[in-house]
Amino acid sequence: MTYSYDPTQIKARGKDQMRFELGDTQTEGGADTCALADEEYEAMLTGLKEGKKAWLFAKLAVLEAILFKMQYQVNTKIDVLQYDFGDRAERWQKMYEALKKQALATASIPTLAPSIENTPPYFHRGMEENPRAMHGSEGPPYPFRKMTT
Repeated sequence: MTYSYDPTQIKARGKDQMRFELGDTQTEGGADTCALADEEYEAMLTGLKEGKKAWLFAKLAVLEAILFKMQYQVNTKIDVLQYDFGDRAERWQKMYEALKKQALATASIPTLAPSIENTPPYFHRGMEENPRAMHGSEGPPYPFRKMTT
């Protein structure tokens, strides 16, 4: 398992941006200080679609994985040495709850895919005009005038 973080890559969509947004950037201690390994982040971000909504749901899934992993860590006290893992888990839990509310709110709002967003509209001015129709004094076009012999 590898644990790395490159702060120059936080604008590029990937594990470094996810680590930055979740605050999981202390990689010097490896598994002792990081919530997830690089391979775990990359596996969860593989095949991610474009758009803010997809990133939001991926972030929610990563937070779930972190919480599942943290639930096995317990607070430990040995003489004067004390490890409080519950504080870390509580911070992740609060972040998860806030993100879940945001994800549920955005899930109900329909959005267009980026590929569709930049296409011209289907309806346009003058699309119902028929240049072959008779206008003016000759009367209405063919289907509406009386046919006399």
